[in-house]
Amino acid sequence: MTYAAIAYARAWRADLHFDEEFSLIVASGMRAGFGRGGTTIGGVYLTRRNVSRAVLRHEAVHADQWARFGILFAARYLVEEVRHPGIRNRYEIEAGLADGGYRT
Repeated sequence: MTYAAIAYARAWRADLHFDEEFSLIVASGMRAGFGRGGTTIGGVYLTRRNVSRAVLRHEAVHADQWARFGILFAARYLVEEVRHPGIRNRYEIEAGLADGGYRT
């Protein structure tokens, strides 16, 4: 998924860089093509400019979730979001609600 996400980010003309602290590829400068303040697909975080250290720490956990569940993570996350949206989503809780900018 990471390679597909890189290609997707390039198609949206994102600026790509590797964040060493969180081992995450950050695709910033996108005008669209992501949800909320940003979306992680595989090991790539897609966003316009939402790149604080807290947010990257949060998104790095999502990258780990992608690594743990593979492509099935997309379906698992979607089902969880439908059943338990936002601050009740277990994947968001695991990633750290405060770091992700969620108000509890």
